[in-house]
Amino acid sequence: MLVDSHCHLDFPDFAAELPDVVARAKAAGVTGLVTISTYVARADSYRALAETYPEVVFTVGTHPHNAAAEPDVPAAELVRLARHPRCVAIGEAGLDFHYDKSPRDVQERVFRQHIAAARESGLALVIHARDADRDMIRILREENAAGPFAAVLHCFSSGRELAEVGIELGLFVSFSGILTFKGSAALRELATALPRDRILVETDAPYLAPVPHRGRRNEPAFVRETAAVLAECWGVPPADAARITTANVLRLFPKAADAFGRTAAAA
Repeated sequence: MLVDSHCHLDFPDFAAELPDVVARAKAAGVTGLVTISTYVARADSYRALAETYPEVVFTVGTHPHNAAAEPDVPAAELVRLARHPRCVAIGEAGLDFHYDKSPRDVQERVFRQHIAAARESGLALVIHARDADRDMIRILREENAAGPFAAVLHCFSSGRELAEVGIELGLFVSFSGILTFKGSAALRELATALPRDRILVETDAPYLAPVPHRGRRNEPAFVRETAAVLAECWGVPPADAARITTANVLRLFPKAADAFGRTAAAA
């Protein structure tokens, strides 16, 4: 069994064939899908996906690109929405200084609200970090000193220091199809060096399709390719990488074990 720990099934890219996308994932052995929130205002759509497909669970949060559109969602509202039995995490939230689609101070304020919600709810936070390593490290250290919280640095492609600080603070690191790219040797070295019990795999679909699907629209079935490259990094069979990463995602998102059922929990 594999879990795609981060995908965006609500995006228009999948609208015309979502049942087929989920079926292809199942046929590929990907029997758990975590569809990730980018707007709190769309919480009903994420919930509907999870209630329609038993393979799907969801999160609630505001992507940093959208922080200016949702600057004042209180932590209490995130916690309330996250009480749904198939909501397994808070986020994605964080900092994106590459595109700067929202003012940086607003991104930080929204991010800290999501951290507060993760603490209060007891759910993990899905963190987006791009071209913001220094500020991300600062915020993570400050907030961890105020009280620990579970989290994952998703679609990791940042510097080694951020990964190491994350591990030091008890966070997980998730690798996407970027791990399979020809120019990602340094990322594969990092995946080899990090503790295996802190690593997840994801697609971030519909983006970042792994080799050999690069250039196509990504989908959850393709997480197998990333897991296979991770297995090569570790020098283990693909089945072992699948078992380890599935166990990790169910530890990070314990509500997912109940939502996916006993098959997932026993994987």
